[in-house]
Amino acid sequence: MRLLLIGGGGREHALAWKLAQSPQVETIYAAPGNPGIALLDKCECIDLPLQELEKLADYAEANCIDLTVVGPEASLVEGIADVFKARGLALFGPSKAAAELEGSKAFSKQLMEKYGIPTAFFKVCEDIETAKAYIKEKGAPIVVKADGLAAGKGVVVAMTEAEAFAAVDDMMGDLKFGGAGARVVLEEFMEGEEASLLAFTDGDTIVSMIAAQDHKRINDNDEGPNTGGMGTYAPAPVMTDILRLKAVEKVLKPTIAAMKAEGRPFKGVIFFGLMLTPDGPKVLEYNARFGDPEAQVVLPRLENDIVDVFEACIDGTLDQVDLKFDNDRATVCVILASDGYPVEYKKGFPIEGLEKFKGKDDYYVFHSGTKFNENGQIVTNGGRVLGVTATGKDLKEARKKAYEATEWISFENKYMRHDIGKAIDDIHS
Repeated sequence: MRLLLIGGGGREHALAWKLAQSPQVETIYAAPGNPGIALLDKCECIDLPLQELEKLADYAEANCIDLTVVGPEASLVEGIADVFKARGLALFGPSKAAAELEGSKAFSKQLMEKYGIPTAFFKVCEDIETAKAYIKEKGAPIVVKADGLAAGKGVVVAMTEAEAFAAVDDMMGDLKFGGAGARVVLEEFMEGEEASLLAFTDGDTIVSMIAAQDHKRINDNDEGPNTGGMGTYAPAPVMTDILRLKAVEKVLKPTIAAMKAEGRPFKGVIFFGLMLTPDGPKVLEYNARFGDPEAQVVLPRLENDIVDVFEACIDGTLDQVDLKFDNDRATVCVILASDGYPVEYKKGFPIEGLEKFKGKDDYYVFHSGTKFNENGQIVTNGGRVLGVTATGKDLKEARKKAYEATEWISFENKYMRHDIGKAIDDIHS
């Protein structure tokens, strides 16, 4: 098979790595890919205009691509699946109408309200005055969310009314996230443990993967602004078998049924961001694709040929797939970032030590923000640079190995959190 992989971050590197393991795959063309993908067997990086969906379809047709896999949410929300479907081209990912589940928080919250899917109380606000009036009515803490896509950064957990007002001004007044923040969703601050539960679906059947836990805040002890994710681990012990069953019955299955009832059948991967409350799991957010960095810890645990799973989702035969994960071990991913992220940071610094991962079982390094410079050297090219990942017999060993591996890598302005998975490790050690 010849595959086209859309995207160039850590999620796409993890996908390329997993896809390349399939004996069915001959070549993976990654657009644009990254240096980590370029160094994988079977992989070739290509330069294509990702915003020009028809040109991507032209490439797939001209190069006899058997399957296209889409990583980033922007392409899905823009409708890449519809463009490919119209050409008779196989693509793994939801339609534009289905991807609105992530593309609009207002849509997703209203869907949950309509179909009784448990979530926080909320209000959709179209103007600053309405938003501030609601904040005054409800008080703080309260959560302020940009309605559209904001690369995981459009959420502010405001502990005071002043912080909430400032977030509204930033999003709706200053358009900090562009049009994504022209409308905001205000919602209840929920307390409890968070968990990420990804699931494959063919529009009728939905099958969950192993649960993960992400660390969104930039600093240790979950302090500072939200980022795209500073590290994660799987499985998440907080998601017990009982809680998983509740989530499947109360959240996952009703969501798929709701989307089908709305004439928006969802095929692909759904990411469920859940708050585990005393009343059971409640939805924090939906994503219409693999999480990043959750993909870096979930995909190494998947035992199936991922091509078979993707094709079953497309063909509507997921009920015939016996999805298997290695639940006897744990995986931890620590993000190495550029100091100053998610606000301002410098890039272009040479990265040393990547070769130390070669040939080492249980250790992976997934590229999130890197590129080749004019001398062919790999340098930093983003806020999140690398996902240093390790697997162990349990969470404690996986954490130890992952943090040991972070020491193999060096670059100027390297920054990371030092407590990824630590709280859970302490509880279960």
